[in-house]
Amino acid sequence: MTKRALITGVAGQDGRFLSELLLGKGYEVWGIVGPYPGTFLEWAQDFEKLHPIDADLADMDSLLAAVETSRPDEVYNFAAISSVGESWDSAVLAAEVNGVGVVRLMEALRLMAPAAHMFQASSAEMFGDATEVPQRETTPHLPLSPYAIAKSYAHNIVASYRRSFGMHASSGILYNHESSMRGLQFVTRKITDGAVRIKLGLADELRLGNLDARRDWGYAGDYVEAMWLMLQQEQPGDYVIASGEAHSIREFCAAAFSHLGLDYEAHVVVDPAFFRPVDPHVQCGDASRAREVLGWRRTMTFCELVESMVDADLARLEGQPSQ
Repeated sequence: MTKRALITGVAGQDGRFLSELLLGKGYEVWGIVGPYPGTFLEWAQDFEKLHPIDADLADMDSLLAAVETSRPDEVYNFAAISSVGESWDSAVLAAEVNGVGVVRLMEALRLMAPAAHMFQASSAEMFGDATEVPQRETTPHLPLSPYAIAKSYAHNIVASYRRSFGMHASSGILYNHESSMRGLQFVTRKITDGAVRIKLGLADELRLGNLDARRDWGYAGDYVEAMWLMLQQEQPGDYVIASGEAHSIREFCAAAFSHLGLDYEAHVVVDPAFFRPVDPHVQCGDASRAREVLGWRRTMTFCELVESMVDADLARLEGQPSQ
């Protein structure tokens, strides 16, 4: 029997990768598009079994209708205010969507599809100023931003529904995962796009914030594979999904510019306007449980990831007129 999946936030990076993965496995996929579809609707036309639908995590009736329409075996929740920086400017909205919106989704599933296997996209930002490095599933939450606080609330709500109602609800504690589909509001794409623009004579400098913040970066295609594996398990649970390596934003700049034959120090300008009010200094995850239980492995190294993103931006921007 054909499996049916419902994906919220399907138009984003993870939604696109997961849609391709599930469609390749023969699933019928319903995707809640959200307010910023980008090129998703045109892309979706190429897939007979991919069905865009309208719903909103702030609207309970729309979620009930989406669950009724899709009748899902599996549900993947990506819908969120996805930028930590943006959450400082939209703190109430981040709480409403990233936090309370997950309660609405869990309620819709409890009422309409209690047997569905559900995945929640949790975030390493929940650990904030972590008490240990690397961080594990058991590391205490010390969230620093509105985004992280809302994600921590949602993570605990999902665990509560799992315990209270016996729902198959799992959370992936996701560390930064990137690709050429990452939005330009994220620092990684800002770096690769900016480096290519400088290489092509479309820009002279790239202005960034804290270059010494350290993050654990992986490839988005690998991370959606882990999400799918979680929902194939007999028992639900929480899993850190990470590379296990911490690299600074400075290192990311060096790798991106070096791939283009450039020295980042000649072009990157540190601008205090891009500093966050507070920022976790080191994020690094221990994905031992995912490797042992799910059999998950990453396929792309840090340098391979950076270079693939630079190459994609170079292909996209070549041929544009110079300044």
